[in-house]
Amino acid sequence: MTRTRRTQAGLSLIELMISITIGMVVLAAVALVFVNTSRARAEIERTSRQIENGRYAIELLSDDLRLAGFYGELNTSTLAVPGWTMGTTNQCSTTVTDWKSWIPLHVMGFASGVGFVQGTPASCALDSHKAGTDILLVRRVRTCYEGTSTPAASTDCGDASVSASKPYLQVSLCSSDSDSYNMAVGASGLTLKKKNCTATAGVRQYYVNVYYISTNNGHGVNVPTLKRLSLDGSSWTTTPLVEGIEEFHLEYGLDTTGDGGVDSYTATPADATAWSNVMAVKIWILARNIEESAEAITNKDYVLGSATTTTYSPTDKYRRHVYSTLVRLVNPAGRRETP
Repeated sequence: MTRTRRTQAGLSLIELMISITIGMVVLAAVALVFVNTSRARAEIERTSRQIENGRYAIELLSDDLRLAGFYGELNTSTLAVPGWTMGTTNQCSTTVTDWKSWIPLHVMGFASGVGFVQGTPASCALDSHKAGTDILLVRRVRTCYEGTSTPAASTDCGDASVSASKPYLQVSLCSSDSDSYNMAVGASGLTLKKKNCTATAGVRQYYVNVYYISTNNGHGVNVPTLKRLSLDGSSWTTTPLVEGIEEFHLEYGLDTTGDGGVDSYTATPADATAWSNVMAVKIWILARNIEESAEAITNKDYVLGSATTTTYSPTDKYRRHVYSTLVRLVNPAGRRETP
């Protein structure tokens, strides 16, 4: 018998349609997996950025608070607490006599922003301060001496010279000096001596930092941002620090027995004496994504210490998280401790 050899000459229309259909189903499945993966990756990236911003904001505030009340060799326990009234005293003062009298007030806070006086100069203004959020003020000096031949030969800070426009503190180590410390803009008038009463004592730059929440990032974008207002001699400078910081609450640990320990916490110390007794600060920060998520977030409440619960709409698409920490103010507390 002769075997007939048959070869495939092509596809029928039905076979072609079935092949196309199967290919489209596979392609759709692959596209769906790609879209879901991209969406998940974007969500993870947004969440990671939010976590990083929240932790960084806590770190910035904690680092500055740990140095609050640092004035080099100056013993602030011997200084009188100044007269100060919430809502009337100008925290923006660039007068040296005010700086000297406010040395014992190493930390000050303004719950919901109430009582912070934006006086002169005009550069001391909280740029778009978010209503209802706290304000924190920290006073200290730089941890190193400024580099200059007059009044002190030192390059500890890496600076070539003392700036003529920045504020400085000089502490006397000489028993014959009439003043225990002095402050000035630039080096003029800083003539206190070292322990040998011959060489001029070193100087440290004086810092006053005001932290607050702004409704914009400083570049025209409406994103809640942690900002810092810093004293710069005769003016103030605003610096955006961290985007996505939406709420900010503080509570202060008071030492009422004089041993450097915390005896009670309050969000509103009553007067200047109470502020001079602040030995610790509790911080709560609410950070949110800078960009919206694909879906609305379930309605949630966020409690920041004793602050009123913050509620957001069920249609809100921003993910949020609360970060908190406790910072002990080692400089004022350490001076009160008894070995």
